[in-house]
Parts: sequence; structure tokens; C-alpha cells
Amino acid sequence: MIYFNAFLFAGVVCLIGQIILDNTKLTPGHITSLFVVLGSLLDAFDIYDKFVLWCGGGALVPITSFGHLLIHGTMDTVSNFGVMGLFTGMFDLTSAGIVSAIVFSFVFGLIFKARD
Repeated sequence: MIYFNAFLFAGVVCLIGQIILDNTKLTPGHITSLFVVLGSLLDAFDIYDKFVLWCGGGALVPITSFGHLLIHGTMDTVSNFGVMGLFTGMFDLTSAGIVSAIVFSFVFGLIFKARD
């Protein structure tokens, strides 16, 4: 059942993004930012963790998960280190994804030629 829930959650996130893209003048960058902020807000009110428990990896794959991890890491570090955790905790859980995106972008930029 968790596979179905994961498929359902990720599919609904993609469906919402496609509906917004088709019916508004927002660009994909705007929609991505909107989903990151939405994931952050859901985690700030302890709602996103319930989605993770309900659908497992399906809630950890979409871009909403990035906002969830930003806030989750920050709140955890703030509880341990105080105000300095605001500046350092944000990248505790997201650093692997950020670094891999930079490295893969660089490697693919070397391999493939951009179109004119």
C-alpha cells in the first residue's frame, strides 16, 4: 500500500504543478520556488512529516521535500545550538543534494554542447 501512496502523493504534486503551469503565466522556476516554500510551510506546522510517514519515499522525491529538509534541518540545529543554528542548520540535510547537483551540472556541461 505504501507504494500506491507514494505514487499518489508524487502524482498529485506533479498534477498540481502542471495545472498551475497550464492555467497561469508562472514559469517553471516560479512553480519550483512555490513548491519549496509550500514544503517549508507544511514542515513548519508539522504536516509534512505525516506525509512522509503515510507515503514514505513518495514524499521525499518531489521538490516540496527540499523545503521540508531546509526547515527540518534548521529547526533541529536551532534546538541544539541556538540562534547560530539558523545559519548553519539549513544545509545539514540538503548538502548532499546541492553538491551532487553542482557536480553533475559541471560534468554534463563538459560532456554536452549547449544549443544556440
